[in-house]
Amino acid sequence: MEELTFAQRVAVWILPVLFAITLHEVAHGWVARLLGDNTAARLGRLSLNPMHHIDPIGTVLLPGLLLAVGGIIFGWARPVPVDFGKLRHPKRDMALVAVAGPTANLLMAIGWALVARLASAVDFEYVSVPLGLMGIAGIVINIVLMLLNLLPIPPLDGGRIAASLMPTRMAIKFSQIEPYGFFILLALIASGGLSMILGFPIHVMQRLLFGFAGL
Repeated sequence: MEELTFAQRVAVWILPVLFAITLHEVAHGWVARLLGDNTAARLGRLSLNPMHHIDPIGTVLLPGLLLAVGGIIFGWARPVPVDFGKLRHPKRDMALVAVAGPTANLLMAIGWALVARLASAVDFEYVSVPLGLMGIAGIVINIVLMLLNLLPIPPLDGGRIAASLMPTRMAIKFSQIEPYGFFILLALIASGGLSMILGFPIHVMQRLLFGFAGL
């Protein structure tokens, strides 16, 4: 996408980014409601309207800056509230609620791969090219968000999954890392550690989906 202007890159990426972040959060709330916690539904956070989920920094500023400088695109939305105490089986269900977000991203990545495959069959350049680029963007952002959120760092989804698998006393101590999770993530980004951890699995999953899309 190097030949695209910044405005064109925004046009290509905006829908995949909004869908990836919004549906990730809605998936958490939807599974929580199935498992006994109606908090997100009661507060109107199961809406597919992105305006209900946008975080000015995580959904707008950070992805925009990364898009401008050509870095790996990722971001976040306002977290959907979940009252784990209301879940029928709090420890087990916490993991199910957490894994719902990355699962939604995986399904969206597959969906965007289908979009890219469809684009290659459209014999009209003004439709096939932007649709194909959007499909590629959708694969990339969803794979990055899925794998990033599976890192075992509270409050990321992987951190909640890890805590649910630990003995209670250990899980409590592990969860105390949560206030520092964002700073740990920033340190990994700044040091290049995040690229070392996620680079290979991102490459493998993207190549699989690109191959499925016929790219």
